[in-house]
Amino acid sequence: MANGCAVGFDLVHADAGLLVLDKPAGLLSVPGKGEDKQDCLSARVQRHYPDALVVHRLDMATSGLMLMARGIGIQRALGALFEHREVDKRYVAVVDGHPAPPGGPDDWGLIDLPIALDWPNRPLRMIDAEHGKPSQTRWRVVAFDAPTNSTRLELAPVTGRSHQLRVHLQALGHPILGDRLYAPEAVQALAPRLLLHARMLCLAHPVSGAALRFESAVPF
Repeated sequence: MANGCAVGFDLVHADAGLLVLDKPAGLLSVPGKGEDKQDCLSARVQRHYPDALVVHRLDMATSGLMLMARGIGIQRALGALFEHREVDKRYVAVVDGHPAPPGGPDDWGLIDLPIALDWPNRPLRMIDAEHGKPSQTRWRVVAFDAPTNSTRLELAPVTGRSHQLRVHLQALGHPILGDRLYAPEAVQALAPRLLLHARMLCLAHPVSGAALRFESAVPF
């Protein structure tokens, strides 16, 4: 396992086919536009693993687990797993207010709202029934904190649209604490960062077929 202080990234797992990284909040997944946005997780990793290729990404403000493929063939295979929804992704978020569980306290709810790019305000996304792409997020309540009027949720995205979890929770009426893009200022001020973390990835290894499960401790 790589030493995060020494190489600039936290390596959770490495084998001949893939890498699993633990991305901190505030670091880009891939390079952005401009010289000041070239430092990112993928560039740091590629300095040590030149064959590493991006398969999916996390928002800059989101922390947690991210996969990279080693070589184009594995990248295509992992991309197919994501496309066919054969990768189980779990997130934890802390949201404003108290979303009512859809049934019993442990029941999962489903947010099924189409998402489109908000062109005049890009890179923001929005709910758009006419032009949006189908987008689904499963969610359940983990714990309610009365003193802060906030709720910890487990999220299982079915689709993988940009900003999906943030937009869906805003649409539910419970934006994520610290969300500088989608939460009102009062909710932004409740946390020093976006309280959204990719805590678990489960998939079949694209070469061996072995069942893989990776977890990352939630830092908030």
